[in-house]
Formats: sequence, C-alpha cells, structure tokens
Amino acid sequence: MGHISWMFNGLARSLTLRKWRDSGGRGTAEAMAKEAKKNDLLLRSSGAVNVTGSDNIASVFSKRGEKGVNQDCFIVWEEFGCQEDMMFCGIFDGHGPWGHYVAKRVRKTMPSTLLCNWQETLAEASIDPDLDLDSDKKHHRVNIWKDSYMKTCAAVDQDLGQHRKIDSFYSGTTALTIVRQGELLVVANVGDSRAVLATTSDDGSLVPIQLTVDFKPNLPQEAERITRCKGRVFCLDDEPGVHRVWLPNEESPGLAMSRAFGDYCVKDFGLISVPEVIQRHITGKDQFVVLATDGVWDVVSNQEAVQIVSSIPDRAKSAKLLVEHAARAWKRKRRGVAMDDISAICLFFHSSPSSSEFHPVTKL
Repeated sequence: MGHISWMFNGLARSLTLRKWRDSGGRGTAEAMAKEAKKNDLLLRSSGAVNVTGSDNIASVFSKRGEKGVNQDCFIVWEEFGCQEDMMFCGIFDGHGPWGHYVAKRVRKTMPSTLLCNWQETLAEASIDPDLDLDSDKKHHRVNIWKDSYMKTCAAVDQDLGQHRKIDSFYSGTTALTIVRQGELLVVANVGDSRAVLATTSDDGSLVPIQLTVDFKPNLPQEAERITRCKGRVFCLDDEPGVHRVWLPNEESPGLAMSRAFGDYCVKDFGLISVPEVIQRHITGKDQFVVLATDGVWDVVSNQEAVQIVSSIPDRAKSAKLLVEHAARAWKRKRRGVAMDDISAICLFFHSSPSSSEFHPVTKL
C-alpha cells in the first residue's frame, strides 16, 4: 500500500471519518490537545518529553532576553492526533507590543488547525477516483502535508485578524514547526527561526544540514516581492546590516523578517504568512534536529549548535545547554546590544541507553 494509504489508515485507527465530521474536525482536534496535556504528552514549558516505547526525545528551553517580557513560546505534542508514530513541535517568536499574545495564540490554533486540515486533505485524496494510492508519483503530486500546511497558515493568520482581544496590527510572530510521522519529517517555516539537522557523515563526524531559509527582508526573492508591493527594505544608520521592512511613507514598523503571522500594517506591502514546507525521510544517519529562534542563530553557528547538543549525555538538558551557551555568546559578541529572547527545541530521532531514565514529561 502506498504512503498516502498508510497515513490514512493511521488516522483511521483512532477516528472514523464520520465521527470526525459529525463532531466537528476543529473541535475534535482541540479535544485531542486537552487529552494529550492530561496524559503528559503535551509540553508548553521548558523541560523534556520522552514517552515509553517512542524513539522521540524532545528537550525544550527558553530564556527571557533584555527587552521585556519573553515573547518566545513553544509546544511539543507527542502522539499528535492520537497517532503513536506522530509528533508535532513548534517554536514561535513574537514581536511588537502584543507579540507575546500573538505567539501564544498561534501556538494554540496551529496544531489543531493543521490536524483538521490534514485529515480533510487525506479524506479528499481517498475519495478521488483518479488517485492511485499505490503510486509514489501521485503522492508527491498531491503532497498531503504541504497542502495541509498552506491551508493552515492562511486560516491561522485569518483567525488573528478576527480576534477581538488581540491587536495584531503592529504585532506578529514567526512560526517554525515540524511533524515527525514515522520516518517522515515535515518542516514548515514562516519567519526567521531556523531548523538544523545533525547527521552522521561518512567519516563518522556529525555535520549540520540547514533545513530552512531565514526569511530576512534582504533575500532577493523576498525584497523583490516587498518592493513590488510598494513596501521598503533598508537598514537604519545605527543598525548596519540589519535589513527591515517599512511602510511606503513611514519609518515603521521596521520588521526584521519578511514572513510572519499578524503585522497587518504591512500585509498589503509585501509581508506574507505563506510557509516554506519541506519533507525529508529520516535515515539511521540522522541523529537530531534543532529548532531555535533567531536569538540563538544570531550568535551561534549551525556547526556550533550541533556540537553543543551532541556533547551532553543527558539529552533532556540539551536545549538548556544550547540556550545558555547562546546567552553567554551574546555578552561576548554583542556588547551594548540588548539580548534577544532565546529558545530552542532539540528533537532526537533514536532512543539512547539513558532514555529509560526519563519520565514522560520532565519540567526544568
């Protein structure tokens, strides 16, 4: 049976399509999130997740910067959608006066919306008379996860715009999320957070592979879109090298990324919330993936991050070690600059001998 059929049968083990539709897909997904939290399968604070029988080990840590409230937040959801072989991780970097509220809202709505859209896309594929479920070529053409993410990001951004209690006109958030489904890794990125994979080279050393693009305004394709929409991209005199997005006739809002949720003041001037979605099949050589906000990558290279995370025997503390290293690097490399919020998720793909020491959820 093809990959689409495998994914569809996995979902059918927990819910029938009729039950999902009758109860309301979004409501069912939100109920799953509540149940996951109750069963210690969902983490929204610094700590670690390792469920008995799962190869996944996720370590999470966040440190407030020097600009006020911590606007970073994250989520790790083991057995995503009641699927034993699925996991969802997301890291969100808010900005602007309401940024922390925007980030938390996106953290809340994205997983359940994605789960709902994924199920509906699977259902549509399963009843398409022209779709051969055994054909890998057809699978790649349909691209279930990419379609689901595209619908999800549009819906999440729309939700923000309609929210009565959150002012996202001059505030927004990035969103970097991954879904692990068996040996399939799906990464979706909106903004300038980054995902880096650590894999083993032929000589046995660990090497980094950057999975995502840092969507900064000075990237040629991003700058072209922004200027075509009458937005402007330039650096301030006291911030050489830091390109920002500006309104046509005002020196605001000065966003340092070209894609984000919210920030409606510049949505008509080139800022978008469209994700870049990539898929990768995990092999025995792939060891872990690091998801981190720009507070890490501004001062830590991909190679350094891989070395730091791999250097600690206790995987549950790997994210904390990386974040604390980045905080020290800020003091050395960026003297006089207020430290940004710093957050990271380290997801390990293979169990280790010490993994039996973990509780399902360990809070740090």
